[in-house]
Amino acid sequence: MNEIKIRRYTQEDLPDMIRIWNEIVEEGIAFPQEDLLDHESGADFFASQSYTGVAEVDGKILGLYILHPNNVGRCGHICNASYAVASESRGLHIGEKLVLDCLSMGRALGFRVLQFNAVVESNTHARHLYERLGFTQLGTIPGGFRMKDGHYENICPYYHEL
Repeated sequence: MNEIKIRRYTQEDLPDMIRIWNEIVEEGIAFPQEDLLDHESGADFFASQSYTGVAEVDGKILGLYILHPNNVGRCGHICNASYAVASESRGLHIGEKLVLDCLSMGRALGFRVLQFNAVVESNTHARHLYERLGFTQLGTIPGGFRMKDGHYENICPYYHEL
């Protein structure tokens, strides 16, 4: 595999981005969203973010992230992000490159803190990555995430100062 390039998305990337995003939503174990994106809703959704980045290898989109304010007004300096890596590309450290780019982009956009509201406790790969990159877990919210099969799992909020 050649170099993983993280860059701002373009309109040409949307079909792959929507496919990858929907794959995570359909898995039902990491994203809170339940509705799938179509071309129109996906174009609007990704355009509405403060920043949307993609991971590209050899001209193919293998992952993405979205970055946006976590709150408004007096808490508007705190941002939030979501990451999605295509299932066939997991384990290639694409997620790490997306998170590192996101930290840099959050800083560049003037945010002071990156906060994750709902990291599912059983998502150990993501949790280990965040902890290795210096994120701090804020605690545990019992039963905060309804899995696709209907059972509830704990969520672990995290933050990283920018």
